[in-house]
Order: sequence, then C-alpha cells, then structure tokens
Amino acid sequence: MKELRLMKGNEALAEAAIRSGCDAYFGYPITPQSEVLEYLSKEANVRTGMVILQAESEVASINMVYGAAGTGKRIMTSSSSPGISLMQEGISYIACAELPCLLVNVNRGGPGLGTIQPSQGDYFQSVKGGGHGDYKLIVLAPSTVQEMSDFVKLSFELAFKYNNPVMILTDGALGQMMEKVELFEQQERKTNIEPWATVGKPKDRERNIITSLHIQPDKMEEINLKLQAKYREIEKNEIRFEETNCEDAEYLIVAYGLVARICVKAAQLAADKGLKVGVLRPISLFPFPYEKINELAGKVNGILDVEMNAGQMVEDVRLAVNGKVPVEFYGRMGGVVPTPEEILENLEKKLAGGKA
Repeated sequence: MKELRLMKGNEALAEAAIRSGCDAYFGYPITPQSEVLEYLSKEANVRTGMVILQAESEVASINMVYGAAGTGKRIMTSSSSPGISLMQEGISYIACAELPCLLVNVNRGGPGLGTIQPSQGDYFQSVKGGGHGDYKLIVLAPSTVQEMSDFVKLSFELAFKYNNPVMILTDGALGQMMEKVELFEQQERKTNIEPWATVGKPKDRERNIITSLHIQPDKMEEINLKLQAKYREIEKNEIRFEETNCEDAEYLIVAYGLVARICVKAAQLAADKGLKVGVLRPISLFPFPYEKINELAGKVNGILDVEMNAGQMVEDVRLAVNGKVPVEFYGRMGGVVPTPEEILENLEKKLAGGKA
C-alpha cells in the first residue's frame, strides 16, 4: 500500500532509494544535498541492511561506486556541482565498463565554489558527457518532490535495462523544499547474480573481468561503436517529456526541472492577457525530445527557452527547431530563480510584439 508523507526533496529521494532495494550508497557531504547521506545513515541499514559509507572524498566515493556496481547490485551516490566535477573521471570509467548505477546531482550555483542556491548550470556537464571520451549518461530532470522519489525507482530500472549509469539532475530548491509525496512500496533487494558481474569464479562459468582499459585501438573502437549503438537505442525508446497547453499554442516555452513549473504559471498569466502559450518540459535530458520540439515548432510563432544558467539547453532546442521559428533565451544565474512575471515580460519583448 502506498504511503503519503510531507517530505523534503532530498529526504524523499533517500527514502525512495531504500524502497527501491538499493544495496549500497557511497558519498561525501556537500550542501545542498547532505540530507541524502544523513537520511540514509539514519534509516537505511537498520531497515534493509543497505551499506552506507561516507567516503573521504568525492573521488573516493565514485570509485567505490565503480567497484560495487561491478558486483551487479543496485549502487548509488549523490553530490552537488563541484563534487560531481570531481567524479567525472570515475563516471567515464563506469560508462565505458557499462555498469548500472544511480548518480544524483543536486545542482547549485557556480562556477567555482559558487553558492548553495539552486542553479541549472550543470546541463552541459550532465548531458554532453562531463568527463573524457564519447559516452552518455541517461539524464532525468524532476520538477517536483514527487518526481524526486519516483525517478529513483525509474533510474535503477533504466540503469539495469541498458547497463548504463543514470543521473538524476535536480537542484538545490527541489532538494530543500517540502511537498506531499506518495511513496511506493518497499522493493526487494537483488538476489540474482548478473551474468556479467564480478563475484569470484562460480563453478558453472568463467570469471568475469570488468575494465575500461583497452590498449589496442581496434578493440577500443569496437567498444565505442557498441556504446554508440546503445545510445541510439536509448534515444529510440526512452524519450520523456510533458506538454502543458501545447495543442493550440501561439508561442512555446521550453524549460526543465523547477523552472518548468514557474513557466506554467507564466503561461497562465499570458492567458490572462490573451496570449496562447504552451510549455514543453523535457523530462529526459538525454535522450532529448528533439522530434517533439521540432513538431511543435511548426505550429507556433516563436519559442522561448528559460533556464537558470547562461544558456545551455537552448543549444539543443535550437538544434531541434532547425530554423523553423525564432528561438530566444532567458536565463538567471548564480542561484537566482526567475519569477513568472519576468518570464512573461521577456516572452512579450522578444517574441510577442511587446516593447523592447
């Protein structure tokens, strides 16, 4: 039976990890996501036997994830922007080794140490492969505390479906805000042994070796081609998005995460002024809903991309639109969250014939 609670976003995510049957968490505290580690430390081991370990650094924690994920169990870590930056080498190794795991980035303002306030400045790092080499993460962007919970279970499903790391890219506001959450039932922890897992040498098969080191260029190219084929398969099957009032919209706003919620309010304000504005929210940032945005571009007079950064996802929106209509950008940086009123003002100025 599902359970209803009022929870902070970070705590809802941690509770979902426990209920998803997660086997181990390795991480290091950093604001604004430290509640994930704190909640798990208090609740997880007692209830399910889940291993919780505070590593000595983010570099250590991602390498622990690498090793533990090789056993075929459900493994996760979480951090915030500078901490995720420190993990990039390990993430690249995990992606090349084709290991399933969950990575959570509660994005904060940067660059540098920046601020602990919410931001979306890690889009490029998350979606374009922040580490070295040609690899992709599956990236999901929640916009509610409910999705902070639901996407944990979904992430583990996708990670094991494609043997690929999955990232939940959220932000400091969603991590800290409290909302009503419907929690799913407790899932069993994994007991099956994956055929690729490193669990010693069972009698019925040869031992497995997991590595991302391949000295011969032909072998390395073979692995790259296999990865790229997998990413194309993910693009075919796992695109997720949400439409709000897009059927007869004259203008379209594209936004993800927390900002998409604010844009829905901006669209409501626009309706009061006689403007038909729809909102397209990409839920999967990789794979990105290029085709859907291109389809909608053929029906509207212009598109406004809104983000809490200097303009990152807007590049993918422009690729999707392919010149069909003007694509304008509006962003706030450094932890500043835009208001519905200023979003509408920018839509009017840049697209809907308002005064510049």
